Amino acid sequence: MVSLAASASLQEIVLTAADPDRELAERFQHGERGAFDQLVKRHQQGMYRVVRRYVHSDADAADVCQQSFVRAFKGLATFRGAASVRSWLYRIGINCALSWIRDHKREQPAEIDDDALTEDHAGPARLADGERSARLRAAIAKLPPKQKLVLELRVFDDLAFKEVAELADCSENTAKVNFHYAVKKLRDLLGAEP
Repeated sequence: MVSLAASASLQEIVLTAADPDRELAERFQHGERGAFDQLVKRHQQGMYRVVRRYVHSDADAADVCQQSFVRAFKGLATFRGAASVRSWLYRIGINCALSWIRDHKREQPAEIDDDALTEDHAGPARLADGERSARLRAAIAKLPPKQKLVLELRVFDDLAFKEVAELADCSENTAKVNFHYAVKKLRDLLGAEP
């Protein structure tokens, strides 16, 4: 029989292997502030991509990311490890982005792509790609919120359904179903276009 201490040690090794950031979180919880800097370096770009899909200005997205990491810094001491560190961080980012949207709903100006301002943007192939991209963005915006979230996390952030489920606060099967319906609805909205 395996002793209780050996079993706990084995479980800790399995959890650390499943979540490479868990060790950094534990080091931070034991007073090593540099471990949090490493977490930020690992997840800064991913967090920005997630937040940027909600907050449509680069400057605002950077501010929301900074706010998210400040909240994570304050909350990491009490992190229990029920989810992976990355999922926990992204959930904070999504919550901060949704709060930002709620607080700034009336202030959001229409956004002009930087590409629209360059002269070489006007080529026919580039115009067709831009139109397709705009149609896709418009179709994604029409999805119900849960389907949109699941689709974006799965496709744009390449997260496993387990992580998508943690971030969307649903079961893994529910995340898969929402993804399926999101893809089906996008096909309907976009017609026969691949």
